[in-house]
Formats: sequence, structure tokens, C-alpha cells
Amino acid sequence: MKIAKVEPLTRARALRGPFDYRIPREMEGVGVGTMLVVPFGRQRILGVVVDTAGESDVPVERLVEPLRALESGVPAELVRLGLWIADAYCSPPARGLGLVLPPGTGAGGRGSPAARTRRVLVAELTAPGWEALEATSGQRLTDRQRAVLAALTEGPAPATKLERRLGVDHGSLRRLAARDLVALELRGQRRELAPAERGAFTSPARAAISLTDAQRQALGRIVAPISERRHESFLLHGVTGSGKTEVYLRAVATVLEQGRSAIVLVPEIAITPQTAARFEQRFGDQVAIMHSKLGLGERYDEWRRMRDGHARVCVGPRSAVFAPLSDLGLIVIDEEHDSAYKQESDPRYDARRVAGRRARLAGAVLVAGTATPRPESWVSMRKLELPQRVDGLGLPPVRLLDMRGLRHALHPEARAALEEVKSRSAKAIVLVNRRGWSPFVDCRDCGRAWFCPRCEVSLTLHRADDQTLRCHHCGHSEEIPSGCPDCGSTAVARHGTGTQRLEAELREALAPMPVLRLDADAAQRKGGIAHVLERFTSASSGVLIGTQMVAQGHDFPDVELALVQDADAGLRFPDFRAEERTFTLVAQLAGRSGRGPNGGRVLVQTLNPQAGCLKHAAQHDAAGFLGTEVERRKALSYPPFVRLVRVIARAADQAVADRATKRLAGMLELPACQLLGPAPLYRLKDRYRSVLLLKSPPQETTEAVAQIGRAVQQVATARELNGVKIAVDVDPQ
Repeated sequence: MKIAKVEPLTRARALRGPFDYRIPREMEGVGVGTMLVVPFGRQRILGVVVDTAGESDVPVERLVEPLRALESGVPAELVRLGLWIADAYCSPPARGLGLVLPPGTGAGGRGSPAARTRRVLVAELTAPGWEALEATSGQRLTDRQRAVLAALTEGPAPATKLERRLGVDHGSLRRLAARDLVALELRGQRRELAPAERGAFTSPARAAISLTDAQRQALGRIVAPISERRHESFLLHGVTGSGKTEVYLRAVATVLEQGRSAIVLVPEIAITPQTAARFEQRFGDQVAIMHSKLGLGERYDEWRRMRDGHARVCVGPRSAVFAPLSDLGLIVIDEEHDSAYKQESDPRYDARRVAGRRARLAGAVLVAGTATPRPESWVSMRKLELPQRVDGLGLPPVRLLDMRGLRHALHPEARAALEEVKSRSAKAIVLVNRRGWSPFVDCRDCGRAWFCPRCEVSLTLHRADDQTLRCHHCGHSEEIPSGCPDCGSTAVARHGTGTQRLEAELREALAPMPVLRLDADAAQRKGGIAHVLERFTSASSGVLIGTQMVAQGHDFPDVELALVQDADAGLRFPDFRAEERTFTLVAQLAGRSGRGPNGGRVLVQTLNPQAGCLKHAAQHDAAGFLGTEVERRKALSYPPFVRLVRVIARAADQAVADRATKRLAGMLELPACQLLGPAPLYRLKDRYRSVLLLKSPPQETTEAVAQIGRAVQQVATARELNGVKIAVDVDPQ
């Protein structure tokens, strides 16, 4: 008797499987990764087989059989990875498995994957059709019928394509089929991605290039363990423009020559089209693309192509780490410093750590590349250095502009530089740390500020799209006030500068030069990111304004000016990573400038030109910054010398949230760890919050997470804490 151990895909945190099911003879092919529809109490739900056995602790006669097995299975190695994520990130097994399932699998485990293979009606010429076309059969044909048969001599064609090309409807094709002149069949067909998503991006022409000595040495170090099918991890530290992508491409080529597969991770969807274009140019249709802005059917088709071995390279943001590729030989993490690799919803996994785990299990090589490494990577990974740009040009000069005493969004020198860009018909990139028009609005007479009624944060003014005040946390929006409801004054002031406001100002000042905006608002529209990047790339001159989306990963050889509008914004946050993020943002944007023959320059507006991180960024000195930052982290016991675990309780009442975190703190017995809190957090989405922060020695973290998981289970089921929601975030960003 074959027993399947099935993990039901349910959202219930308290439920712990797997559960045993008896496999009937007609389902003997069921194995790890098979998706089953199973009876579960009074429900029928979806489950994943996580193991099989020859016997069960439950009497066989009490076991029930699955109702059916689904066509779309999951590779066994991904099942193991999903279960590991659930353990490592203190999440239910079903949620860990949910990450690796085919796109479209029903939420909560109800039903089967919603995204089926697309089926279209295909017409194919038969032998009698050939004879009729050659006038040897005596069959009479109209001119349109003859045109259809002639078109099919080139091969089978979808009915919709024949209709567009020749004006032939389905009825006409069926009449030809009734005469046995064509054969009609429903066939699966892959959904074609939009050209920009597929990599058909207007990318600068790239002739075959020879590698620099540094590139050759780095590639040799990477290829050696690939050829030996041995796991290694490398930090490819290269200045912007040093040719990291070319090293990735050649390493992937080595993997493909061995019949293996590769994953290339990028931090943002905004970077995907241009990166995909580089890999498409080199490897063609072997490249699959995965990200959330694709349609459900498009994602499913790409997933199937990889699972079935038709695509062997996957390019995409963090979820691409779960690509169902077999015989993995290489995982690349481009711009590995970016916090976007951390998932902010349960399970709150870090794709960089997951990639390391998957590479170890597969015996693959992991390459993490960046110009601005994280301290965690700097101290733990083997370094490969690319110290110079491949074009032989130096990095662009960086000038810090002192904004003290100035009230305008742009320094006079910055305005002059943008005017020069216009006069030279060149290009510029401007980084603004905030989207929208203005970060907050208040009354000049009584001081009233407009806050979100659900969150303790100010509302951001948006004017470019819908003329509203909007909360960037919960989505609440309301009309822009014409006056103050408290005092009746019409002196409503708008403070600060967002991407929309600066876009409007520069469009007026630099007309007719194109001014484009790339931020989260532009990214909401399907294909919006690719459209903006395509327009900027193909324009002869222009300005690209955006949030951190514009700061990294893009390769625009004709950009001659990079401008940071408010470099201090990140330094104002109470976050131990504030200096690291500020250094990274400035250094990354600086790297977008000066890649062409005309060189470039970088302007950084700041209220604190003496800040150490800005001075290091101005000197392109990553090693110097990391040296001081690592020492500071060590003195204060922050990563990489400890690992952090954050536990947040949310409730409709602050006292209840506080009670939950106090009880959790009292249940933990971790003498080697430092426990901070409980402490209140600002209200978010109508929920009051209380937080605990655990600092754990790296070797103690697995036990700490397991103990926190057990404590959360008990608190979550306590009757007096009914309604409390608890989130555990391992390695929070």
C-alpha cells in the first residue's frame, strides 16, 4: 500500500500536517510534488505530496483516497525548499509551499491552478487539400478557399491568424474540414509576452567584446566550480560599468554548454526588461521571464516552459528564485545589496538567502554582484574584484551641493547643469526619494496637518493622475482640500517635493526636451515600466525622473548627468542601515552617468555635506565606507555580527497588542540572545501594533526562530487574545 503524506494548502496557522492518504492503484505515479485534490473534513481542498511511505501510523481502513491528481506537479527539490522556508521564516508549511506552486494555484488551496494552457484552433493542410490545390482532385475551390489552402502550405496556422490575414471565419474553415481538405485541432499554445517583457527592448547595439584581465580572472574563478559541478559562493564586487553583466552572460553560457540551467535575479521589475534583452540577445528563446506584472496566463506558460525543459535560463526579481528549472548550475544575484530582495508579506523570506540554500542543495555556483556590497556579504563571501570600467574611462566626478539656506527643490548649480544637458541634446537622470507631488499638507494659520484616518502617517499629495491626498501604506485617498476644516482658512500649504512635482517643473523649464517619470505609480500599469524605459532609451535627449528605480541596474551610455535631489532623506530614518542605504543610493546613481564617450558628472544635493557616507560615495570608495560601517556594526551588535528577528502583534486595541508581545517575551528562554521591547509602533491600517526585537548570535538563530514559532502558536490560540495577529520577520529590512 502506497501512502502519500499531503500538506493541505490552507491558510490556517494552527493546522499542522502532513496528513496521510491512501493512494489507489490508478494513481501509482503520485510522488513528491504531485498536487492532489483531497477530501479534508467536509471540504475538498488542494494539497501537495511532501513524502511517500509504505505504511501509516493510522490504520489503513481509516485512510481516505485523494479525489484526483492534477497535471501540474512541482519539482521535488522545490517542495523541500518551500518547507525549509516555512521553518526558517516561522511560517506555516502551506505558505512556504505556496511560493513554489504553479502560477494561478487557488488561494487558500481551493480548486486547481486557474491558469491553464491556452488552447487554440489550428488548421493543417491534408493530402486531399494538397490535391485540390494542385487541381488534380476535381474539387472546386473559391478564390478565398484557395488562398487558405495556399497559406497552409507554409505549415499549420491558428484559425485566428488566418482570420486576420485572409478574412476567413471559423465557419469557412469547418466547411473545408467537412470536405477533408483541412484538419482542425485544438492545440496548446504559449501566450506571447509583450515585446518589452520578452526582451525586445531597444538596447544599445553591442559588438562582440574581449574581456579585461579582471573579467577573465573573475570568470575563471566562477567557471572552475561550475565545470566540477561543485557549490561555491562569490561576491563579484565591480564598479558600475565594469562589465559584471558580461561575466554573468559568459558564466551562463558555460552552464548551458553543460546541459544545465541558470537563474538570474534582479531586484526590481524595472530592471527586468533591459536585463532580459541582454540575455535574449545571447541565448534567444532559452530565456524565460518571471515577474508579477505579467498576466497570470503568461506566468503559467513561462513556468511550464521551464518545468518541461524548453527554457533553461530564468530572469526576474525575487520570485524567480523558485523557477522550476532542473539541474541548476548557476544562480546570479545582480545588485545584491538591494532590500527589494526581501519579501514583506508572509513568508517574509530573503531571496538572497533562499538562493544560497538552493545553490547548496543543487551543487550550483552562486554569484552575487554589486558595486556597493552589503556588510553581510562583504565579511562572509569570497570576493572577486572588477576595479575599473571596461571602456577605460574613469568614474564620473561627484560634487556635493550644500542646500542649507536654500528653499527651492533644486540648487542653482543643478538647474544650470540641466539647462546645459538641454543645450547639448544630452540625457540626465534625476533621483527623487519621494513619489507624488508633495509629502505632506498643512494649514499655515492653525497648523492642522492632513493624516491618514487609518494610519498614523501624513497623506501625500498626488496631482499628476487623480488630484488626491493618498496614503502610501493603506491606499486611503481623499480630495485635495480647498480650505482648512478646523479654522476655515484657505492658506493650505504643500511641503516638500515628490517625483510628480519635479516632473512638472522640469517639463516647463526644459521644454521641448522630453521629461519622463519612473516611480511606483508608473509601475502599476502593465508594461508601464518598460514603456518609460523604452521612450527614454530611444529619445535623442531627455530627463528621466524617478525614485530608487532609476538608480541601479540600467545601462544608458548617453547619460551625462546624474542628480540626487535630496540625499539626506534616508539619513533621517531611525534605522541602523540608514548610512548604508544612503551611500548605496548615491553611489549607484553616480554609476548611471558617464558611460559614453562624452563622459559625465554627478551632483548630490545635501543639507549635511560632511556626512561620512556621502563623502565616501563622492569618492566612489565602497571599501572605505564598508570598513568603517563594519566596525560600527560590530561595536553596536548589528548584522552581520548578529541576526535580527522582529515580532509584531497587531490588534484593534493597543493594550491587547502590548499584552500579546509581553506574553511572548515571557515565554522565550534564549539566554544567548538580547531581547528588546515590547515597544509600541505607529498605527497602521486601523490596527495598533507592538513590537519585540531579538538580537541572536548567528549560530543560535535556528533555535530562536523555532522557539518563537512555538510561542506564537500558543499566543495565537489564547482566548483572551482573540483577534490578535502576529507577524514574525527573520532578518527584517
